[in-house]
Amino acid sequence: MVEGAKRNHKKAVYFLREGMARIHEKNAKEEAKTQEHMERRMQAVLSLKNSITSNREKLQALQAWNQAMAKKQEMTMREAILAEGGNVAKELFIHKRLLQHEKEKQALLEQQKSRKIEIVSKILQEKASILKQKNQQSRTKAIKRGGKFKDSSLWRKRTWRYIEKTCKDPAEELPQRSQCSPSVCSPAAERAASVGESSEDVPHEVLCEGDEDEERDKIPAEPELPELPSQECDLHKTSQEEMDTEHLATGTMKTEILEEEKEEFQTTIFNKGTVSGHEQGRTFYSKPSCIHFKDFDVGKIYKKKIVLINASYGINCCKPVGISTWMKDFITIQFDPPGKMPPGMSCEVGVIFKPVINEDLEGEIWFMAQTGSFSVPLKCTAKTCILALDTVLVDFGTHVVGETISRTVNLTNTGALGTRFKVQTSAGNSSRCGTTAESSTTTTVTQPSNDSAPEPSSDSAPEKKDSNSPVTSVLEKEERICPDGSEEPTCCEAQEEQQRTETCSTEQLAQDADNFSPDKDTDNTHDSTKPSPEETPIEIKLGKVTEGEIGPFSSVKLQIIFMPTIPGDVRAEFVIVFDNSDCKPLYFSAIGVSIDVPVWVPNPNIDLKICMYDRLYQDCIDIRSRAKTTLYLKFEVCKELSKHMKLLPRTGYIQPQSSFSVHLKFLPRRSLPEDAGSCFNEETSVLEAPVTIQIADNAKQINLTVHAVVTTSDLEISPAEINFGYCTIYEAVRTNITLTNKSILPQEFGFVRLPEFVEVQPNDGFGILLPLESLTLDVIFKANKAKEYSFELTCKSEANRQFKLSCRAVGVHPPLELSHSLVQFAATALNDVSTATLYVMNSHVSANFFTHAVPRIGNGEVAPVGPTSFEFCVPEDCPVTIMPSVGTVLPGKKSSIQVSFRPTLSDQLIREEAAQRLCEAAATEAEIQEEKIDEKKERRKSNVSVSRKQSSKQVVRTESIKRLSTSDIPEKPESKPEPKEIKPDSEVYIAAQAFLTRNFRGRFEKYIIPCFVASGDIDEKRGLESLSFSPYNTLYLELHCPAVAPSVVVTSDNGKNSIDFGDVAIGHTILKQTTIQNICPEKLELQFSVLNPSGPFLLVRPVRMLEPGEIKTFIISFAPNESKLFFEMLDIQTVKNNLPLRITGYGVTASTICSVEEVLDMGYILTGEKATSTFEVQNTSMVTLQYSIHLDSFSSTRDKDLQRVPSFLMSSLQGVETAGIENHHGLSVFSVDPTEGEILAGESQEFTVTFSPEHESPYYSKCLKVVLFRKKTAHVIQLKGAASDHPMYVEGGIPLDVPIESLAVTLPPSSKTAQKEELQKSVKSILLLLEHKEGEDGLQPAVTELKVGVIQTTQAASKKGVEFSFDNLSQLQKKGFTIEPVKGKVDRGHVKCISVCWVPPADFDASAPLVETAFLNLKGNIKQSYQILFVATVVSAPTC
Repeated sequence: MVEGAKRNHKKAVYFLREGMARIHEKNAKEEAKTQEHMERRMQAVLSLKNSITSNREKLQALQAWNQAMAKKQEMTMREAILAEGGNVAKELFIHKRLLQHEKEKQALLEQQKSRKIEIVSKILQEKASILKQKNQQSRTKAIKRGGKFKDSSLWRKRTWRYIEKTCKDPAEELPQRSQCSPSVCSPAAERAASVGESSEDVPHEVLCEGDEDEERDKIPAEPELPELPSQECDLHKTSQEEMDTEHLATGTMKTEILEEEKEEFQTTIFNKGTVSGHEQGRTFYSKPSCIHFKDFDVGKIYKKKIVLINASYGINCCKPVGISTWMKDFITIQFDPPGKMPPGMSCEVGVIFKPVINEDLEGEIWFMAQTGSFSVPLKCTAKTCILALDTVLVDFGTHVVGETISRTVNLTNTGALGTRFKVQTSAGNSSRCGTTAESSTTTTVTQPSNDSAPEPSSDSAPEKKDSNSPVTSVLEKEERICPDGSEEPTCCEAQEEQQRTETCSTEQLAQDADNFSPDKDTDNTHDSTKPSPEETPIEIKLGKVTEGEIGPFSSVKLQIIFMPTIPGDVRAEFVIVFDNSDCKPLYFSAIGVSIDVPVWVPNPNIDLKICMYDRLYQDCIDIRSRAKTTLYLKFEVCKELSKHMKLLPRTGYIQPQSSFSVHLKFLPRRSLPEDAGSCFNEETSVLEAPVTIQIADNAKQINLTVHAVVTTSDLEISPAEINFGYCTIYEAVRTNITLTNKSILPQEFGFVRLPEFVEVQPNDGFGILLPLESLTLDVIFKANKAKEYSFELTCKSEANRQFKLSCRAVGVHPPLELSHSLVQFAATALNDVSTATLYVMNSHVSANFFTHAVPRIGNGEVAPVGPTSFEFCVPEDCPVTIMPSVGTVLPGKKSSIQVSFRPTLSDQLIREEAAQRLCEAAATEAEIQEEKIDEKKERRKSNVSVSRKQSSKQVVRTESIKRLSTSDIPEKPESKPEPKEIKPDSEVYIAAQAFLTRNFRGRFEKYIIPCFVASGDIDEKRGLESLSFSPYNTLYLELHCPAVAPSVVVTSDNGKNSIDFGDVAIGHTILKQTTIQNICPEKLELQFSVLNPSGPFLLVRPVRMLEPGEIKTFIISFAPNESKLFFEMLDIQTVKNNLPLRITGYGVTASTICSVEEVLDMGYILTGEKATSTFEVQNTSMVTLQYSIHLDSFSSTRDKDLQRVPSFLMSSLQGVETAGIENHHGLSVFSVDPTEGEILAGESQEFTVTFSPEHESPYYSKCLKVVLFRKKTAHVIQLKGAASDHPMYVEGGIPLDVPIESLAVTLPPSSKTAQKEELQKSVKSILLLLEHKEGEDGLQPAVTELKVGVIQTTQAASKKGVEFSFDNLSQLQKKGFTIEPVKGKVDRGHVKCISVCWVPPADFDASAPLVETAFLNLKGNIKQSYQILFVATVVSAPTC
């Protein structure tokens, strides 16, 4: 068991390994396949990328070529207009407008086509819905049709009974049918009508197929009359007389039935139909106008549909009411009444034709409408044979006896019926029997109808043809005109089918040729050519094909052979007869001339084509002999051409019945026109040289003619000499020459052995000239050193002729040179700039011309070594800038030059577009004014018509109307604005510039900038005379400047590419939005150039992506930090081009004047009342200022400032506290209105300050700041105020209490009222400090003052004044104090000043201050006392 398990385990491991190996192998294969697939995809992607790149390059090249061609065409047009003396801008503008008009016209046509297609689709949908409604009503209509079929079957049985009865009686002469079709369409109308017909040719044993209504009304395959097939067979077997009898009987029966039907039909019409009096012409039109069943076969069924269109002006309806009686057995009408039809609507009528006799029929289908009756012509034509010959005379010309010549005659059948033919000779000469066949273009033979006149006998035929043979074609054409004036349609149809059947003619000829055996050919030949008793040989005879079958719409080629045996004229007559008795015989003849010469030339006219002078042309003349002896021949050329033409040998013997070759040599000399005489035509250069072959012992000679057109091989070079003038070694001079081919043969040419400094283009001077063609070539000369050049150019032609061209030039080596003579700028968008850098180098450091080339003009003097100056002269209208344009270069040095290309729109073009816009606007406004004037005139006319009823006011109103009408006459339109009068900063100019920029299609311009060179330093000559220079040392810089339309344009600010912030105050920031649009059809990724990080401009919100046609906005800010003009360029970079934006702004310093300088004191007011005061701030700068008012109480740092040490505890050097007492309820003591806004330039703003204290305090104070642009503080004003509970107050001296808010807890209102009486009794202290200065005059006392005031209030209790008085004055007077006044009275609203003076007494001790106390008592509505502390000191006066 264990061993078995081990074996099984080994097997399992083995199979597992095998399976894993297969899996790994499979995975490896899949991975390899995947890798290969990925490589193929990568290759495909790379190839696609390469193809896209190449296609893009090709497209760019094609676009550049198209632009160059357009530019070239425009330049050509400009030159043509300038040559004519016209206005270039006007003509180009008109041309562009015409092109734009054509594009709009094409777009309108396309739009009309699309609209027509939509209308047709809607009509088809409506037609389908109508057809569906018809299908739903099919069953009810089928029942009605059953009744119609029964009636028609009764008519058929009745007709056949009459035919059988008539055929049994003996044949009598009955008149032909007298009734003709009232309307027969012409062949042209049939062809036009065939477009709308839809006919079907259905076999007798196959049912008709069609739409659902056609399947429902399907016609049975078997004929409705069972006895008809047998009768039809009998009719074919009967003789011609019986057929004529039957037709005559049928015609009699039809005439009788027609008369009955007419009476019945007319009765029906006049009883039921009424004709409207206002309807004119036909009310219904049929499309096609004639129903024509062509080339029908008996036993088949044919269908056609016609469309009846209501052409009347009202709603109408129609229905079929009858058909020609003789056609009722063969024609069935299918018609579903559509009901009432509006004007322009149509309905369909189906016509089914079931032919049972092979006979042409004509008739009409009658319809009845509400406005009267109308009919549609109906024609049925059987198959006919229309036979014609392409020629009636075969002319073989003149030939030598023994030759064999063959010609062919084409017999064409353009009819739908085939027949057998037989060609045989006709007896007699030109007066032959039968009908003479004419050309197929004029003569045709048609199969007549059965009712036509019988064919004339053969005896009378010759007389008829002899009598009118000169006008045979005309008479035969007139015979095929219908009785009513219309031509037989088969003639036109034969011409239409002739081209279609030409391809079948060759196959038919081969088949007919195979059908004839040699025995039959021999028999036919014996029959057609009856030899005379003298056994005259037949020289003109027929080929193999003499009889056969010619099918419908096919042709047969008949061969005629001419074998001359006897000299003289030969003529043969042939006739073609046909099995079809309705086809008349066709005649044609053949003529030829035979001559008998023992020696003859197969080609008597030798054409040497076109020959050149002084070139040898050779040919061989083959001479043949039919003689049985050796003949001596002599070859002669006319004496006039003996110098130019030779025959070698001049004499020779030709063996019997063999050939001889003569060598012809033709070498035309220049004297050929003079020597040849009449053989040469100088106008056409055609030579006709007669050559004769004289046979010994024979008077006849063989004449040959050598034809040739002789032309020259000259090439003319114009001008014959070229002078290139002075040319520097750094440039190439190009001039044009014209090379003309004087020959009428094309000639190859080439300029060979050219010097290394000369080049001829195009194709390096090689090419081919067509006959009499002139070609313009460019000869380019590039001097390699300074010297005088004189050389010749050699042009060699194909005829190994050489033509010389003399050339002269002077080489110039300028003192300076340019590092690049050609600068090709990249495609630059409008208003963008492309820059290139090049150098002006001075390499002239030595005048030794033995060691190196030195600057000189030709072989002249060497230029001096030293500083050399240059100057670039840029044209005025050139969009190129060169910096610097003037400079000096020292020997061995170089100067850097920067060339910038900035394409812009032409100012003249912009002005013209702006003038055009103004004209259009003026025209539109004039039209509006005219419309308004017309409306006014109409209203006045209506008023006048009303006023005319009042006779008393008629004259007055007429005069007023005349005055008004003269005043309303529109003024003459102003003259067209001149483009020069339009200002560049006007809106119309900017709008025109934006329009032209959007519609710019690109241009390519090439400029050549001259650089004049002069020896010397330009700086030394500044202010003096200019440096002398030679124009031959001028350098030229060629610039290729392609301008393209910009990818991105600015749409804001009328499309200006500049952003002007104007004047902005320092510290203020202004944002401006600029809108850009992508006008290219591609998605663009935008990048912006970096602005100056330290500058005032900042790109706030850039745009990164623009979809085609998308418009986005980006923002730029301007924050000036100093007073000056700022300027920067911002480039919007795309893959194709850049859009430069010019950003400007001016920083302005803000300046203002305030009416209050530092402190605004509100004074004393009663507690709880309000006081207001105003101050004014004036803006003296040139910009609008934004301001805001800041108070300390609303400052964010107010809590932090309150934590500082109070001012009374600080030294005076640490500052003064500006914050004072606040209201207890949190409301601000001071308020200002307005708090923010703008002050326009040069204007003022008034501010109102309101003081509203809540409790008594003399220390109310706030700091007010006027801040501009929320950054700069322009003014700081200290607001002060005092509040008192009573109208009286005292101020002055030094306060002894704390002037800031107390940190103590505020007492509640109840405690305040309790202490009010205590406060009234309390005494306030005031300190008066008097300082007396030593050294001064003792009479000058120390002075100070106190103020006692009464507040102006509206309270009734405080209307009386206040009295004041001092106590303890005696003690003060002893100490030297003087008070004036001691007591007094102060009225309400006034202030009283009390002066206090102090003079030190004699016993005053200056070492200690003098302190005295007095009381000041105030008496008003209450009593108050103030303790006045007088402190007097003596201080020393300062020394100088």
